[in-house]
Amino acid sequence: MNRWVSIQVKFLAVVAVFWSAPILAEVRLPSILGDHMVVQRDRPVSLWGWDDAGAGVTVTLGQASATATADADGRWMVQLPAMAAGGPHTITIEGTSTVTLKDVLVGEVWLCSGQSNMEWTVLRSANPAEEVAAANHPLIRHIKIGRAPTETTQDDAPAGGWQVCSPETAGNFTAVGYYFARHLNGELQVPIGLIGSNWGGTRIEPWTPPVGFQNVPALKEIAENLENLPAKTAEGRVNHQSPLALYNGMIHPLLPFAIRGAIWYQGESNNGEGMLYYEKMKALIHGWRSVWNDPEMPFYYVQLAPYRYKVDPERLPGIWEAQLKTLEVPHTGMAVTVDIGDVTDIHPLNKQDVGKRLALWALAKTYGQSDLVHSGPLYRSLEIEGGRAIISFDHVGGGLVSRDGQSLSHFQIAGDDGQFVEAQAEIVGQTVVVSAESVPQPVAVRFGWHQEAEPNLSNREGLPASPFRTDSW
Repeated sequence: MNRWVSIQVKFLAVVAVFWSAPILAEVRLPSILGDHMVVQRDRPVSLWGWDDAGAGVTVTLGQASATATADADGRWMVQLPAMAAGGPHTITIEGTSTVTLKDVLVGEVWLCSGQSNMEWTVLRSANPAEEVAAANHPLIRHIKIGRAPTETTQDDAPAGGWQVCSPETAGNFTAVGYYFARHLNGELQVPIGLIGSNWGGTRIEPWTPPVGFQNVPALKEIAENLENLPAKTAEGRVNHQSPLALYNGMIHPLLPFAIRGAIWYQGESNNGEGMLYYEKMKALIHGWRSVWNDPEMPFYYVQLAPYRYKVDPERLPGIWEAQLKTLEVPHTGMAVTVDIGDVTDIHPLNKQDVGKRLALWALAKTYGQSDLVHSGPLYRSLEIEGGRAIISFDHVGGGLVSRDGQSLSHFQIAGDDGQFVEAQAEIVGQTVVVSAESVPQPVAVRFGWHQEAEPNLSNREGLPASPFRTDSW
């Protein structure tokens, strides 16, 4: 009995020591911060995390150092001076514990977002074996944000950590992002960081922050119901397709990590919305620019490729028209893909040219290569002359051509009866002249106005013309 009492006494003594000893805290960082990351050059470097409330935290990067005190919720943040491209650097964070981030580069950081065609990996795209074997680009880094729809904004998101581009890792990178980065890295000779926050099959609304909806009058109904969003499924889970859900869980946790801009490949799940999709694009762009406090943040996106949807074949051209209209938003650019699609596959394998075409916009508009031909022909104006319709274009580059040497395809023309017929089209100087014997008095032209259209008009630089229509019928 005495032995049992003795054991109890010893046990209680151990418990007393345990409860009286201080609980060891430690510095914790969000998933976006880690070894091998790229931070944005020429911008203040914001770093943040959590520690004990009231704990002092010191952050050192090279010769720069900054201190902060964790607030009542334990959150702290520092801002270090902007740096030129280079590295590798080490970042040391000293609080109640010490964290060291190794192999940190300074360069250009891009958010890669959208649905499956952005999430599509190098391994699932064209020439995977050759591309992966050649992916020895240590200055390119990638981090994949995990799928996390949430009801409210989150401070952190699941992620797999930053990976250095190599044959062992590149196969799982976003293919569009990787080929975009590879072209930029080759031209700029600076590190490129890619943040892959994307999810196949998702609509545009869940990626958009509240301020985006609130800025677009056409989306008033969504803006006035934000308190009830995101909705839940019948099983009580957050609906990843409802407005705000993916912004809350997969974009907001990235803030205030500095980025140069965003590339976007999405729209398949909004097919059929026509010009309403333009309003939603405006909301997304304004929303992201607002939360990053960068009103001129570059936003480059991919026009959807032709595909045989089992719906009205003019629904996809409605999305193309909305995407073309979005170019009116300043500091945007659009990669046209009518020549590199597959009408039987909603995920065309050629992601190399998609990434390169996005990079051309970035090089021309963000990085100052103003003499670069970065777009295919885009409709500018219509003139009627002697029973013919004369179409003028922007971005003719070295001149207009038929990509395959055949007669220009997928042009239609109509009179005031609104009945479109197939038309003959020929290149005359910097214009295309369109006509049809059955339409002696034309008033409107359409080009590529069918979901399976793969028209052959391009410029001499090999960049295709975007589908368009001159009417609003």
